[in-house]
Amino acid sequence: MKEVAAFLGHVGAKTSCGYSVATGGPLAWGLCYNHELSPSQSYCDNSNELYPCVEGVEYYGRGALPVYWNYNYGIIGQGIKQDLLNHPELLEQNATLAFEAAIWRWMTPMKRKQPSAHDVFVGNWKPTKNDTLSKRYPGFGATMNILYGDLICGQGSIDKMNVIVSHYQHYLDLMGVGSDKAGDNLDCADQVAFNPSSKNLDS
Repeated sequence: MKEVAAFLGHVGAKTSCGYSVATGGPLAWGLCYNHELSPSQSYCDNSNELYPCVEGVEYYGRGALPVYWNYNYGIIGQGIKQDLLNHPELLEQNATLAFEAAIWRWMTPMKRKQPSAHDVFVGNWKPTKNDTLSKRYPGFGATMNILYGDLICGQGSIDKMNVIVSHYQHYLDLMGVGSDKAGDNLDCADQVAFNPSSKNLDS
């Protein structure tokens, strides 16, 4: 149940339209949005030859765990057997596909030399010496490192990170597990990113 709460915590945080005085509180509004509002760019990396941008297509955030960039749409689409490179809009038009993509992303290592978020929660990931030196330990914090890298982690106690942690705790309470059972290493404030990059699945 903790892993389900963790997954939904990420989904809720990334698709929420909650605010401080919203009915039910700011954590009760996950899955309000299914795409990025007013994207600032098309998220096209023309240097990627394996999953090249399609003319006229924009790769802004869509889905339950929002996906960004052409190469990420390409690899996730390959994983769920959908042509997301040509039709990224499927992730905002089809709720089943949106969750298929999110679950595939949760279950699958997206970059070299890092585990999947699922691996962290079932104990398959054993930190190496380099991981411990980089302050990466098993726990919810590591899932943020896997999914968002240095966009969230290694920046101290920032709001974007704390909101995700709060959603995880919220879903633990909703599911009857209790936020007091959230476990150790809840955040990634001091973690070095697995693969530091200016371009991640999330932006």
